[in-house]
Amino acid sequence: MDHDYAQSPVPPAARGSTPRFWNLYAGEHAAGTEFMIGPLFIAAGVGARDLLLGLLLGNLFAVLTWRTLTMPVAAEWRLTLYRQLEIVAGKKFVTVYNLANALLFCALAGAMVTVSATAVGVVVPIPMPELNEFWPTGAGWIVVVAIIGALFTLFAAIGYEWVARVANWCAPLLMVGFLACGLTALPKLGVHNFGDFTRLAGEIWSGGDPLPGQTKFTFWHVFFFSWCCNAAMHFGMADLSILRFAKSRAAGWAPAGGMYLGHYMAWVAASLLYAVQLRADPTNTAVLPGPLAYNAIGIFGLLCVIVAGWTTANPTIYRAGLAVHALHPTSSRFLVTCAVGVVVTIIGMFPVIAMRLLDFVGLYGTILAPVGALLAVDHFIVRKGQAAPESPARSHGTWMFYAAWLGALALCAIPLTHGVFASFLTVPAWLLCGSLFLVLYKIVPARQN
Repeated sequence: MDHDYAQSPVPPAARGSTPRFWNLYAGEHAAGTEFMIGPLFIAAGVGARDLLLGLLLGNLFAVLTWRTLTMPVAAEWRLTLYRQLEIVAGKKFVTVYNLANALLFCALAGAMVTVSATAVGVVVPIPMPELNEFWPTGAGWIVVVAIIGALFTLFAAIGYEWVARVANWCAPLLMVGFLACGLTALPKLGVHNFGDFTRLAGEIWSGGDPLPGQTKFTFWHVFFFSWCCNAAMHFGMADLSILRFAKSRAAGWAPAGGMYLGHYMAWVAASLLYAVQLRADPTNTAVLPGPLAYNAIGIFGLLCVIVAGWTTANPTIYRAGLAVHALHPTSSRFLVTCAVGVVVTIIGMFPVIAMRLLDFVGLYGTILAPVGALLAVDHFIVRKGQAAPESPARSHGTWMFYAAWLGALALCAIPLTHGVFASFLTVPAWLLCGSLFLVLYKIVPARQN
């Protein structure tokens, strides 16, 4: 029985209330990535005003994209991204997309396994990675990552109900943990009231030169990064797989819980932890969430890092499992997700993705987000907002989808190879893909089987 409705619309009886989606997004986005991204902002030499204003506006744009773009499509079709793409673009296109999608999801989840492993490394004596580390740091590191990856995979493989349940359990803990980390760090930086903060913010986020190997961040870097770091989920519509379970379209505002309680507050709090570390020892540039949180709030900090990695890896592995399962719908989704978890765990053994997370997240969104433009054009313009899940899958004209997606990526690859920050290219790639597809559709109307 298709308990997760991987191939069919979610029926009314299986839909959840809006509050659980606020918990889900808060838990997912107050997560392991936040312990990495906050310190990496300081490593990128961002200034205080650029950071605080850029996060405010960038996260607002992200929430609006979820609500106005992804939620209407999810509420109308009630299908996973993969099943909807199969209907709109054809099975072969979905196969190509799913391979890219699953690999990138695995890489992101693997980075979260890396983050959680740094917390275990505080208790278990294993060599920890440096800021620019690439390879696994030893046998102990590999064993710890393997154990964490297996546990994360188990909960993701059980299914959506456990993904949502884990988020509901952990969201309050993570909110308290990040807030505690920030409040503990402030006195160590000489901040005892709001006046101190406004006076010392320029020292905490100095706006100076970035650390070796890092990109210099300005307001626009922060704005586009915070808007597009989840572009695969909103612009790319991967969150159709989650929001299709919502009873009300009001759930489309739920990402605000993740963007402001998670991204804004958590990124700032994690930045403060790194600022404390650099003030104590300017030569210690390692970005290790476990030691950072432990030095701030002790064992509770380690627990928060492990849980934070879990609540991000959990839905990410689940999404990757759906992507691979869509390639062979008659297979066991549980076993497919377990196989995906093996790949995630192996990737997690290599710390390079976690240490280069700002660049990876931008590239990840730029590759996957344009596919959402194909669905947006099909839904809002071609079908005029009406779903047609009973339609047969497309068998002709699929070349237009390849041409639009790959054409947009090819055009964006040119500035990318010249060092342009990947998050700057996400919105242009989405617009290019949608425009190319619409032009091709008008010139050569696709036929249905």
